[in-house]
Amino acid sequence: MPRIIDAHLDLSWCALGYNRDLTQSLQQINHQESHLQDHPARGHATVSLPELQRGEVAICLGTLLVRSRKVESNLSGPLRIDLDYSTPEIAYAIAQGQRAYYRLLAQQGKIRLIEDVHTLKSHWQSWGQPSTVSQPLGLILAMEGADPIIAPAQLSDWYADGLRALNLVHYGTNQYAVGTGHSGPLTAAGRQLLAEMEQVGMVLDTTHLSDPSFFDALDIFSGPVIASHQNCRALVPGERQFSDEQILLLLERDAVLGVALDNWMLLPGWKTGTTPRAEVTLQLVADQIDHLCQLAGNHHHVAIGTDLDGGFGSEQSPQEIESIADLQLLAPILEQRGYTADAINAIFHGNWLKYFLQYLPTIA
Repeated sequence: MPRIIDAHLDLSWCALGYNRDLTQSLQQINHQESHLQDHPARGHATVSLPELQRGEVAICLGTLLVRSRKVESNLSGPLRIDLDYSTPEIAYAIAQGQRAYYRLLAQQGKIRLIEDVHTLKSHWQSWGQPSTVSQPLGLILAMEGADPIIAPAQLSDWYADGLRALNLVHYGTNQYAVGTGHSGPLTAAGRQLLAEMEQVGMVLDTTHLSDPSFFDALDIFSGPVIASHQNCRALVPGERQFSDEQILLLLERDAVLGVALDNWMLLPGWKTGTTPRAEVTLQLVADQIDHLCQLAGNHHHVAIGTDLDGGFGSEQSPQEIESIADLQLLAPILEQRGYTADAINAIFHGNWLKYFLQYLPTIA
């Protein structure tokens, strides 16, 4: 099985927000949630540390995710729980708690925090060696929505804490930018934050930016950019996906784009609780990969950023996905479409590995 680098997993929010013990098996997690009705994803978890191990997911971008404002609930995705707080100061404290969760898992040997090129190389090499013991998940710390960053000048503190990738906004509007569900430009503070990111060398994740904020960010920011979990508007209309124009601008910047597995980003008109799950298969994920490869003219810029369990579960994932380990089912689909073994390895891990070997600091 090819190893996998998944560029977007909300592990700490999933654990703290849903009160899930990610060290347990999926069967245990879903059994414990089977009686809960507070969210459609209850009892449908797809991600746990054992399943990541089983699926050969060697590294992920693990997020800090918390918002400091209320967001209108008329969006296509499911409502989030334990996500919105009234001030950036509270958001900061919650995000620090999420970071503490990762630190504790690392101390227990269940994950390995990757903050520099040396650690990335060491971790990848260790995953390539036969072992009778389970390998810890490698985790590059990312932040989805910059709400916990109280002011741009605080970014250097977050970088010292291990933060290596940042997108400015999640859903709605925060102090820096306008994101999914709304439209508008960067704020003055957002421009200042981008300048701070350039200074420390942090990766900008363009995912979730509204169109005006996206174009502002690319005009202003000259550092490294990615789109961690972002599909194609040409295949699934809607501003959550990027247009071909946006994708081509990212390709000009040598970005890598991770394809997401959320059904409403894969099938036009998907409605949670209404559209039969059987209508979404991994073939639609392969369609997204094909489109990105056609725009790029090669397979060197497309990768995986599943967002699995990011506010949804198997009920809103392609029908083959009962566990994140089922990502391996995508490989034979790509092979049937003519992708070589080298291309599949690049999409599953190689493109992200090359990118972070280039843009992580040499020394933390």
